[in-house]
Amino acid sequence: MSKAIRIHAHGGPEVLAYEDAEPGQPGEGQILIRHTAIGLNFIDVYHRSGLYPPPGGFPLIPGGEAAGVVLAPGAGVDWLKPGDRIAYAVNVGAYAEQRVIAADRVVKVPDGISDEQAAAMMLKGMTAEYLLRRTFPVKAGDTILYHAAAGGVGLILGQWAKHLGATVIGTASSADKIELARAHGFDHVINYKEQDFVAGVAALTGGKKCDVVYDSVGADTFPASLDCLRPLGMFVSFGQSSGPIPPFSMSLLAQKGSLYATRPTLFVYNARREDLVKSAEALFDVVKSGAVEIKINQRYALKDAGKAQADLEARKTTGTTVLIP
Repeated sequence: MSKAIRIHAHGGPEVLAYEDAEPGQPGEGQILIRHTAIGLNFIDVYHRSGLYPPPGGFPLIPGGEAAGVVLAPGAGVDWLKPGDRIAYAVNVGAYAEQRVIAADRVVKVPDGISDEQAAAMMLKGMTAEYLLRRTFPVKAGDTILYHAAAGGVGLILGQWAKHLGATVIGTASSADKIELARAHGFDHVINYKEQDFVAGVAALTGGKKCDVVYDSVGADTFPASLDCLRPLGMFVSFGQSSGPIPPFSMSLLAQKGSLYATRPTLFVYNARREDLVKSAEALFDVVKSGAVEIKINQRYALKDAGKAQADLEARKTTGTTVLIP
């Protein structure tokens, strides 16, 4: 009997129930897969807590990224066969030993990328890809600020941004996390518990500030993030680990220097299969080239997903974490 983590009501990590869950058979355009590794992300916590409404309601199997092997393709799927290694980033449904999924949402994992790497980097790595290459196309000479530098997206984005020739500034909360971020492409890392990061950015840039701020923290870093931007700079809010940004007047952007602000999501950027494939290929290429290294810093059994999420919320984890079915 296949197992999965289900949520029947919003709450803390204790609502994650390890239960029997038969995946069923694939229909037209679908495949049945067996997971070998599952990624852990803050959006999983948002779905559990109710910060984000659960897609499809309850019961909910959370989890947005995983890697595995094809067990059976459904009708009309002629480009995948049993045994093929695949990976994906979707909205929910990954916290399971097996699942049925739309074939057009998965990509083949190339040689040179392990299943654990693929599971740990699909959502985070393709997030880094669209942030750096499409939301604000970073080029050599740009200066960027990234909050939560030692997090999963941060450790990928820092390396990738450095590879693109940017000056990369990060924020982190401890000496260990600062050291980790510096080892992953960040030129400068500000300990926001000991120093005002706005003043730190101004000092590091000689008052010129940054071309773009990537902010997944939310309430705790707003509106200070705006004060780290040069005139006409871009504020990119792509998460809210400390809570949502409160409503604000658009005139604030004018007051702070005619700034741009956007709230992007991966699933809009990669809604078309052609964009998904290009994003994944760019990610695989930069990892295989050695410019970006994917390290798995924590592993938990799938049945221990509650502890994994609790550690994530308590900021006890760094970088990438995977659940092993």
